[in-house]
Amino acid sequence: MFHTIGEIMLLFLQTLRALPRAWRERQKVFEQLYEIGNSSLLMACILSIFIGGVIALQTGPVLVERGLSSAIGGLVGLSICKELAPVMMAVLIAGRVGSAMTAELGSMRVYQEIDALRTMNINPVHYLVLPRMVAISVALPTLVVFSVLVGWMGGGLVSVYNDSISITFEAYFNNLSQEVSIADLANGLIKSFVFAVVIGLVSCQQGFETIGGPRGIGRSVTKAVVNAIVMILILDYFVTRFLLFLD
Repeated sequence: MFHTIGEIMLLFLQTLRALPRAWRERQKVFEQLYEIGNSSLLMACILSIFIGGVIALQTGPVLVERGLSSAIGGLVGLSICKELAPVMMAVLIAGRVGSAMTAELGSMRVYQEIDALRTMNINPVHYLVLPRMVAISVALPTLVVFSVLVGWMGGGLVSVYNDSISITFEAYFNNLSQEVSIADLANGLIKSFVFAVVIGLVSCQQGFETIGGPRGIGRSVTKAVVNAIVMILILDYFVTRFLLFLD
């Protein structure tokens, strides 16, 4: 465990040192950004609309019974933008994109392509890690913004058309706009940025550590996804405590 954490921290420092070179690798950054962001957008929207709908479906009738039907918009809005959208999108990206990163870099390690880059005096961190880290750090917060908007719409649809709730769109979004602020949305974006860095570092580190052929690649992919999800959930608590302290 300590060896893995040390390798991740070293890779993070090397990536920070290489950050000024990101503009030189912009073509690779754009390619990775398209692969991570655009290809995940439809799945993120489908997931988000049902998350918002489920929150409204579960909490709406309870609030209506207590005469608080007007509070549904704020409840759905805050829960999605501060917690559910960042965490669920991070888990989705860890499973979909993190596994692909690990498999790609792992196969390059197994078939000695990374050693070939070093032989040609090409730094693998600059050529392989930096574009992926920059792309995922931009793509995940952007996906969270889409996820929040779609989730709000899903909660609104359920609140309006479910017979046990039956409030108007105007009442739903009026309460949402009163309760949700820019700071709440920024809260979710900060979390998503931290999660994106974690996913990228864990995936790339596991890819570089891959040994043993196809079976080793499979082990690295599994380990990368599990480690990333566990770290996301642990960091979610500490980042939340830090943001609450700042408030």
